[in-house]
Amino acid sequence: MANPIRQLAGETAIYGMSTILARIVNFALVPLYTRVLMQADYGVVTEMMSYIAILQVVLVMGLETGCFRYASREGQDSVKVFSNAFITVLGVCLLFFGVMALLADPVADAMGYQGHGRMIMYVSAILLLDNPLAILFARLRYEHKALRFALVKTLKILTEVGMNLLLYLVMPARFAANPDHWLLRFVSPTPDFTYAIFAILVSCVVCLLLMLPELMRLRWKPERGMLSALLAYSLPLMVASLPGVLNDFLDRVLMRFLNADPATWRADLGVYQAGVKIAVIMSLFVQMFRYAAEPFFFQRARDRNSKELYAKVMNYFTAFCMAGFLAVMLFIDEIGLILGRDFREGLSIAPIMLMAYVLLGMLFNVNMWYKLSGKTQYAVWVTLAGLVVTIAVNAVWMPVYSYHAAAWGHLASYAVMLIISVLLGNRYYYIPYDWLLLILLIVLGTGLYLASGLLPQMALAPKLLTRAAIMLAYVAAAFVLLRKPIRKTI
Repeated sequence: MANPIRQLAGETAIYGMSTILARIVNFALVPLYTRVLMQADYGVVTEMMSYIAILQVVLVMGLETGCFRYASREGQDSVKVFSNAFITVLGVCLLFFGVMALLADPVADAMGYQGHGRMIMYVSAILLLDNPLAILFARLRYEHKALRFALVKTLKILTEVGMNLLLYLVMPARFAANPDHWLLRFVSPTPDFTYAIFAILVSCVVCLLLMLPELMRLRWKPERGMLSALLAYSLPLMVASLPGVLNDFLDRVLMRFLNADPATWRADLGVYQAGVKIAVIMSLFVQMFRYAAEPFFFQRARDRNSKELYAKVMNYFTAFCMAGFLAVMLFIDEIGLILGRDFREGLSIAPIMLMAYVLLGMLFNVNMWYKLSGKTQYAVWVTLAGLVVTIAVNAVWMPVYSYHAAAWGHLASYAVMLIISVLLGNRYYYIPYDWLLLILLIVLGTGLYLASGLLPQMALAPKLLTRAAIMLAYVAAAFVLLRKPIRKTI
């Protein structure tokens, strides 16, 4: 029999690789989008992706987790569980798609996208294909078919990238030479925001074809009792997870209604998204850390000195994150060349979003208290508090500062959630974090970044050498602080 811990670690690595690849590829498309699309067009892509992310949580209805619970019960037929969940999600998504198909043009007109009802259809079709497939992917996870899971996900990602490259770089010339090209039934003859949405739709179709073996193993006979039990357990999970996704994407939706200049909200949203993508470098590390850290924390929970170990992990995590923050900000002029010229003004939010992701990573560490203690009900209240802060900051300041308010909203939200989670953790599952050391690391990183802004203008070579020296100074100082931590807990 395989070692269960080793099996868990191996599967975590495989799932992590496919997820990280998706984020890397998504980041790699930014240079393309910011060079071939106008600011407003990229804003439309961003808005549509936000709706997709929010609606995916609603339409899947938490049934992925519900399947894991019921399929794991002794004597339960797992095929029956996943089949009923798939049928439920498919039925809801078909209903949603049917309504959108009837109202595509009016919805597009109401959103200010006259003549783009086809885009609304594409978004609805993506949800129709992607959400039921989420149940099939959950079944692969349940059956420990991590390699199959990662292979299909990777091929889906590569299809999306290939379609983007084909549509934006190759097909415009083909369309100009052949006005009757069959693809023109689906896309416009000139590059616009619909290309990116159509590329996602094609990748979903390919994914469906790849998952046909899993689809054929389903039983197409719903059972009312099973459906009722699954929904009774899963719907509260959906409600609980909704504030989290809203906290991440609501600012993109609010910009339509609250932007400082209503006439330029789409362009501002495109610039904002480009700036956020630079900070994704930090988000990528946080995501990688989460895949490795979560099983590690649970595996060490019964160790005698586990809490001291968790505190030490937080020290090194924060030091590394601030090194990433400083590295990006010291060389932001060079890194910013990733973006098209019209989008580089969005780099002004990079330090805010980078620091927001640092706090988000620290929040993940701190949030382990309710996972380890079993008091997961507090997760909803912590996330709701963050959502309230997000709404408040954007409602008050977005009409004045546009996307800068959205960036500060993320920072404020994560900061409030971190403080609340620390206070609750101290009460229910105390971990002796060295907060003075953590604050010193943050102050050291931000201080060196701010000091670098006072340096005189230099030629490229001296500039790079000077900033590399500042980076080394941080690493040396952080090393000294970590060697002799200052115990100051709250």
